[in-house]
Amino acid sequence: MNLNKLAAIDIGSNAVRMLISYVIKNNEGKLHFQKNSYLRLPLRLGEDSFKDQSISKNKIETFINAINSMKYIMKVHGVDYYLAYATSALREAENSDVVISKVKSETAIEIEIIDGLKEAKIISNAKPIEKNHPFRKNLYVDVGGGSTELSFVQNGKKTLSRSFNIGTVRDLNKKNKTNVWDQIKIWIKDNMDNDFKLRLFGTGGNINKIQNMTNTKVGKPISYFSMITLLNNLSKIDYEKRILQYDLNPDRADVIVPALKIFLKTMEWSGSNKIFVPKVGLVDGMIKEIYFNSAGKKLKL
Repeated sequence: MNLNKLAAIDIGSNAVRMLISYVIKNNEGKLHFQKNSYLRLPLRLGEDSFKDQSISKNKIETFINAINSMKYIMKVHGVDYYLAYATSALREAENSDVVISKVKSETAIEIEIIDGLKEAKIISNAKPIEKNHPFRKNLYVDVGGGSTELSFVQNGKKTLSRSFNIGTVRDLNKKNKTNVWDQIKIWIKDNMDNDFKLRLFGTGGNINKIQNMTNTKVGKPISYFSMITLLNNLSKIDYEKRILQYDLNPDRADVIVPALKIFLKTMEWSGSNKIFVPKVGLVDGMIKEIYFNSAGKKLKL
């Protein structure tokens, strides 16, 4: 049996996430991706980036502490290779080079800022798409803190991906531009095909939580009615009541509302009355990128 220990760090606008996965190849050559450890830290880098176009000194120090903690966890697991990708918050911060340089000098962890297109492609690679439905298109939508990524996939192959600067933390800071909604609507409708049946997939922490909050069973799609009902119920109560009534983390109780709005608009524009939740995200796609594309960095002890 061949065993690889890999780690993926996703530096997002709302949180920094790390997934440690063991990739096991048995004697017959069959691969098994085993999720071994998952850590999420709600740093909310986007609060600084979208409001001030820069990451503050205090936030940088907190960020360094977070990356150091992840490094030590990787050491405990005996991780061989890792990837650390940063998305929209660091993409837009004017001092991102300084932040990345300081993190590397104090932790030895190398961070790469990826553009929205690469982010969308990695997310859509996270879960294999069935290839036995030649007359069906799949639309993946990942709602993040700073951006939303969409990808069309047909017969197991990506056909088109795009990233839009609209997200939950950006919305809370009133930095979502109204014309982006029109861009998403036009892009979806221009790339749909009436000859193909569309299935919608949602990824990311918010949709996973929405599935739980709507009491939708794992493996079953969330209905439009369930989501619009949840949005209406959440909109009637304040932030503190959301935390207590729905057992939400403080950093989830505010972003869940703008996330619901983005998912619901995507459903409306794509003509979908339900959305499937494959329980994957950027970190899952990054693990596959390390393994299949040899993209990982060797962890320095």
